[in-house]
Amino acid sequence: MSLRNLARKLRVPATAALQQASSTRVSPAAGPRLLASRSSEGSRGFASEVAKPTGKQIKVPEALYGGTGNYASALFLTAAKANLLDNVESEIKTVVEASKKSPMFSQFIKDLSVPKETRVKAITEIFAEAGFSDVTKNFLAVLADNGRLKYTERIAERFVDLTMAHKGEVKVVVRTVIPLPEKEEKELKETLQDILGKNKTILVEQKIDYSIMGGLVIEFGQKVFDMSIKTRAKQMETFLRQPLEF
Repeated sequence: MSLRNLARKLRVPATAALQQASSTRVSPAAGPRLLASRSSEGSRGFASEVAKPTGKQIKVPEALYGGTGNYASALFLTAAKANLLDNVESEIKTVVEASKKSPMFSQFIKDLSVPKETRVKAITEIFAEAGFSDVTKNFLAVLADNGRLKYTERIAERFVDLTMAHKGEVKVVVRTVIPLPEKEEKELKETLQDILGKNKTILVEQKIDYSIMGGLVIEFGQKVFDMSIKTRAKQMETFLRQPLEF
């Protein structure tokens, strides 16, 4: 099912479970209690429940921390063992896009006052109808069960970080005031290839940022190379403000 069709189904009264979820509430105090009681079980339960042991030893390509990191790691391991990494990545991105396009769905995934059973039923029905894989459906059901649906976008981002690391891909964000000419982008890729290694695939994403005033800022991983005119101007100002020594 296309994103457009999925978003349309989430906007109109086509899914009875989602309509029920929108109209069914529990007391405000019950939501936090439910969330607290389930928060420590989610990602471990999903990985052990869905992923069947295989002969292949699969490891997470890089360590992620925090709640969203744990969920993303569990999803990665499960999808990798099922040989469905690309499918699951596409599906989880579709969920994020649907939440942005459908106010009804966006509100639903953030509303902890909806009873757990109603959340799980709605999610299961919606994404079964959308033809999602069992891995993604079960994962979303776990998030619904644990009151973690509102973190889907952040979990998806961290899951994509893992799939890129697994495939040897490195995303490089280049901020400039005008698009880089094709020749300069090629030279930048070649330089980054020498730095990161020939076994890496460089994915350059260009972003226009007028605030840097000129030059460029390159970001990948935890590294930032700031060669912007804005930063150079600040450095020059700091230098000029220093007292003169005779």
